[in-house]
Amino acid sequence: MLQNGSMSDSHPPNPCATFDLEAVAASLPAAADTMLVDVRLTDEPAASSRVFRIYRDVPAHFHRTCDEYLLVLSGRARFTVGDAAPLDLGPRQLLFFQRSVVHSIVVLEHPVVVFAVDTPRRDPSDVTFVDPESATTQDFLRTQAY
Repeated sequence: MLQNGSMSDSHPPNPCATFDLEAVAASLPAAADTMLVDVRLTDEPAASSRVFRIYRDVPAHFHRTCDEYLLVLSGRARFTVGDAAPLDLGPRQLLFFQRSVVHSIVVLEHPVVVFAVDTPRRDPSDVTFVDPESATTQDFLRTQAY
């Protein structure tokens, strides 16, 4: 839980927290050696939330443990989800898909920054690439403190 601007396990959970999504997005680096860099805002068993920036196209993959809600904050990206036609999404557009649904992302306009809610909580290592040679868990995501 966020305590005075940092994650902390030493304090009891706070039942309420506020986040400045614009400030969190601004804290993400301009470049990265991973596809995504994220900041975890909440990390509860029922759900986790985060802000992440997409630096390069993300090949087809899925998450075994959670459904995802993705709200685009900036930029534009093409999301292919399951067998549906690709969707070009920009700011203020929300995408939902269930766990184990294959999805991929093509960056159309930088910077692509997304607010995500995963239900239940998603472990950062929960990513399975359809083509294991296309990427690894280490290529996918780096989490940074805010």
